[in-house]
Amino acid sequence: MRGADAQGANPQLLTARQISHLAVVDKSAVMSPFEKAAEYGQAKVTKHFGQSFALSVFAGAFIALAFVFYLTVTTGSAQSSWGLVRFSGGIAFSLGLIFVVVLGGELFTSTVLSAIAWAQKRVTTKQLLGCWMRVYFGNLCGAMLILGLVMMSKMYAMDGNEWGLNALHVAQHKIHHDWSQAFALGTLCNLLVCLGVWMTFSCKDALAKSLLLILPVAMFVSSGFEHSIANLFMVPLGIAIQNFAGNEYFIALGVMPQVFADLTISNFVLHNLIPVTLGNILGGAVFVGLGYFWIDNTNAKVTDEVPSLHINPITQGHAQNESISEQFQHSSNASQTQYQPSQEDLAMKNKIQKLIVSELMDNSPTTLSVDTTIYQALTLLAKDNLRSAPVVDNDNLLLGFVSEQDLIRSLWSEEFASDLPISVKDIMQTKMLTVAPTDKIAQLLEFMVVDKKKLFPVTDSGMYISGGYQSYEERLRDASATVPSNYPVVEHGRLCGVIRREALMQMFSKLYSPKHDGISHPVEQQSVA
Repeated sequence: MRGADAQGANPQLLTARQISHLAVVDKSAVMSPFEKAAEYGQAKVTKHFGQSFALSVFAGAFIALAFVFYLTVTTGSAQSSWGLVRFSGGIAFSLGLIFVVVLGGELFTSTVLSAIAWAQKRVTTKQLLGCWMRVYFGNLCGAMLILGLVMMSKMYAMDGNEWGLNALHVAQHKIHHDWSQAFALGTLCNLLVCLGVWMTFSCKDALAKSLLLILPVAMFVSSGFEHSIANLFMVPLGIAIQNFAGNEYFIALGVMPQVFADLTISNFVLHNLIPVTLGNILGGAVFVGLGYFWIDNTNAKVTDEVPSLHINPITQGHAQNESISEQFQHSSNASQTQYQPSQEDLAMKNKIQKLIVSELMDNSPTTLSVDTTIYQALTLLAKDNLRSAPVVDNDNLLLGFVSEQDLIRSLWSEEFASDLPISVKDIMQTKMLTVAPTDKIAQLLEFMVVDKKKLFPVTDSGMYISGGYQSYEERLRDASATVPSNYPVVEHGRLCGVIRREALMQMFSKLYSPKHDGISHPVEQQSVA
């Protein structure tokens, strides 16, 4: 795939729905954990109802299976070290959250991080609460599914009925917390769950994500913190064993069934499920989600208070186009001055990081229609001194892309005939690299100029895969990206502009033009209007 300058070969005309747009910017590779968390939350809230509910059923089942693992590991360990037994059970239970993160389940306790998207006004309160309710109900359905299978398989009879007795004791212990205790334990639990999930935003490798989750989960389980979705399986399991295992089961254990008479649905809901769920929301949505949102928002406000450049789209004008030779002449006296970073420099860097495609794109690009002949296209591109142009229909839907290479290649293939009945639709590329108006310029710039696989020859898990040692400078010289210099900017399928490398060059030429005092770092202070 060569992109806009040679956008992949497919000579037939496709409809707008058939066009293959390949996004240029890999947002996940350059976003901060906070930005990933915001995208994560928004994706959960806006996900299709059926898909979200189905994934939440899976997540509820995953957590239930993890508790089955916990009970199996901790059964029959009365004579062992209390702490080590609970730690081993916590490690076993971490399998549930690993399943959720790696396999893409929708778990209520991590879904509450979508409060970040709500705080940023990406989603409404109604959407947020609707998402939480459907995920919670889906988790309940998944937990009940595993509960039914466990009861049908009579797993409670394992280890001479000790497995079921362990489940009864765990379930009963959970409903004996007072309300404030259950609330606090729920808060602590989801603080750890959401911090564990937050850590996974820093990596893409499934193994790394799994390893990062183990200790936070092991800590909350071994410490007795309360997880609402786990309790949706665990306490009903105890209730089911108490009601359906039969008197002979308790006789074999030498235990009176009345000992567990307080295992009822009403006790579970009132004394455990409600306070634990509210605590989970406080620990995950407020402490982690809104806490990091407040930190990020505060940092943004502080940055905006620093005197800085204001970067606007580059426009043509005599006042903005100083002679390069004059600029270098002004800076000749400063050539020996050592540069020291200033607040203005840092502010400028921050502004560049926040600049988006819509601020530098050509809002009225030269376009072609499918009926334009190759001769007309050649004339138009040569006249406007362009390398390529998008092909659109009457509704401005992007249909394809034609580059100078496409045009000249078609002439070459026909031995430079002067009357070829070839139109743009016969040669345009329909597999295109595109960008969105809200994509960050810094990300696009990196994609344009650096092949990161050459610059950093390691796997996602950090394994070095290059054959020999090279310094960073040596790798950087060989890491030039073989990608296009022009990209269609598309929103909802329609062309809204074109972003070209020349626009980035103009921006940098303004920002880094030498100052006239001969002392400071050469950064142009005036606004680019």
